[in-house]
Amino acid sequence: MQAELQRLESRLGHRFQRRELYAQALTHRSYSANNNERLEFLGDSVLNCVVGLMLFSRFPALQEGQLSRLRANLVNQQSLCDIARGLELGGFLLLGEGELKSGGADRPSILADALESLIGAVMLDAGFEAARAVVERLFAGAIAAIDTGTHGKDAKTLLQEWLQARRKGLPQYSQVGVSGQAHAQTFTVECRIEELGVCTRGTGGNRKTAEQEAAKLAYARLTSI
Repeated sequence: MQAELQRLESRLGHRFQRRELYAQALTHRSYSANNNERLEFLGDSVLNCVVGLMLFSRFPALQEGQLSRLRANLVNQQSLCDIARGLELGGFLLLGEGELKSGGADRPSILADALESLIGAVMLDAGFEAARAVVERLFAGAIAAIDTGTHGKDAKTLLQEWLQARRKGLPQYSQVGVSGQAHAQTFTVECRIEELGVCTRGTGGNRKTAEQEAAKLAYARLTSI
């Protein structure tokens, strides 16, 4: 357990003083009543604040609406899940037997919630500046990669505008799968553009998130041709 904690601390850039906070942040409600849901609430607030500060400082020319869209894209479930996977967070989670068997350790909603919980735990362990440092470390790459030419638009909007500008038919989205228990399902959605022979699939904790992921993959494929 100690070695695992040190690996995660190294990836986060924070050494916990209160070990019980670390354990709670990684405990899903399926495992124990003393779980990470309250820490998730706190971490979500800290995350939105710090990412907002980062965007405000980096993009002084952007207006409120553009900044809000950028932040929403950065802190959505899929983005948080991607960061959590980069930390290999699934391997540290404490899950009930049912969640383990159904693949909960790699479920986007569980991973995203756990990441927020860890941020909340850092906040309680060492204060706002420590939590801010962790968030800045985790999101530095994503913010550096932002293309302000898209004005913070989401993937579905970008894809639709790209197709319309070329007089192509709009993409069709269809749900092709749902897995997991009722309270923590993973949706799989297909984005198909028949005219261009493009078909991509995205996953997420709800259909909307899965559609955005599928659109993101389709847009990336089309714009790289």
